[in-house]
Amino acid sequence: MIRARHIGLVVENIERSLEFYQSVFGFILKRRAYEDPGEYIESLVGIKDVKVEYAKLEISEGIILELLQYHSHPLKGPDSFYPSNRHGCSHFALTVDDIDGIYNKLVSFGAHCNTQPLQSPDGKVRVFYAHDPDGIILELVQDL
Repeated sequence: MIRARHIGLVVENIERSLEFYQSVFGFILKRRAYEDPGEYIESLVGIKDVKVEYAKLEISEGIILELLQYHSHPLKGPDSFYPSNRHGCSHFALTVDDIDGIYNKLVSFGAHCNTQPLQSPDGKVRVFYAHDPDGIILELVQDL
């Protein structure tokens, strides 16, 4: 059996990202820790002398969003929003009950949204793309 475990996002500022994901989506902080250099963490991530802080937020029962800030080896994110066609993980999607409410929260938070919620051509969902504070793409979907 294979099950999804969590979604991991590397962020520039863990405090800013925690505020975003808790304020906009109501995700619940389950664990937060700081990993000092050591053989285990260095081997796991493949970075020597790494110092990483992480926060695990519950999206819904059994689904976790893990935010990671590499204090010892920070990399600056893009100067603009990630493009939809970049290689690697393009985006992650969340199913929501009130897409207009989430859209309004994102806009009031100052998040970039590509468009207002759109209805899909087949009429089954309303959907839009938004970007978190690090430019990472979020797809928000409401089933109709």
